[in-house]
Amino acid sequence: MLRIEFGTDDLNRLRVAAAGDYMWDVVLSLQLLQNRHAALVFDPWRKQVRERLAEEGLIRTARALMELCPCAPFFPDFLTPGHGSADPDTAVDAVLSTPARRLRRELARLFEDRPPSAGARLLAEGGSETLNRLGAAVRRYHAVAVAPYRTAIDRALASDRSVRSETVLAAGAEGLLAGYQPELVRKDGRMECGYPFDRSLELDGRPLTLVPSFFCVRWPVTLAAPELPPVLVHPLSLAPGWLSEAERESGSADRLHRLLGVTRTRVLELLWRPVSTTGVAAALALSPASASRHAAVLREAGLVSSFRHGHCVLHRRTSLGDALLNGL
Repeated sequence: MLRIEFGTDDLNRLRVAAAGDYMWDVVLSLQLLQNRHAALVFDPWRKQVRERLAEEGLIRTARALMELCPCAPFFPDFLTPGHGSADPDTAVDAVLSTPARRLRRELARLFEDRPPSAGARLLAEGGSETLNRLGAAVRRYHAVAVAPYRTAIDRALASDRSVRSETVLAAGAEGLLAGYQPELVRKDGRMECGYPFDRSLELDGRPLTLVPSFFCVRWPVTLAAPELPPVLVHPLSLAPGWLSEAERESGSADRLHRLLGVTRTRVLELLWRPVSTTGVAAALALSPASASRHAAVLREAGLVSSFRHGHCVLHRRTSLGDALLNGL
């Protein structure tokens, strides 16, 4: 059981991450490959990812990462520095910037009951070459085990975000917190949730950040070190068959690429929520002028609507755009 002392002031400081987190997805997906948790939901994904890791020659790479991310009560906090950082460069750079002293401390705890591998010993020394190899391994693994499922992941995150937003508007912060039941239960001035061992998390006036994760199952997860900024990564509601549905949609996406072109399809996929022209350009590595042209073409086709908000113009997919993207 995890217990978090949680008063009214803590409720006012509660934060909800705007997106999932790149490194939490890496770590939690690696752990899912080492267990059979949520078998109905994730076994098809496990089978597919293992096959792809073998095809790409990444079995040894995955095993080395699993050594750092065991399916166990403890894994190093330095691997999950983000509180909702979906950008790979930001996430990986944060890992590679870990001070050598912290690397040694956390790896010593990880291997306190077993001898570390040669790679782990090198990593504990904090050399830039070893850290860069870790970063490259993380990126290669993510490209096989996480990135191909981005559409399904984003859809689940968007659904969760929509529910949380509507709850806040209807019932405020108290309603938001209540909406996390039955995973999180608030009683007697604290929050409680299932956990693999007894643990207390003291906020001490610090904001708690709730981060949704596609690969988090069974119970929420928090950082091991109490002095780090408090974060609670929580599961999403996923149904069996999500992978088959995603693969059907992938076929629809291929047809859509031929109809609209790859870039305009990516713009349409991005606009499940309002995004400015600058935001579209940044997310898809386009020039602002190119992003504006693509948005204009999609708007003329009735797939996107645009409206002014303050000093910028926001674009959002229409119901027709949803239907086309979903192959309806």
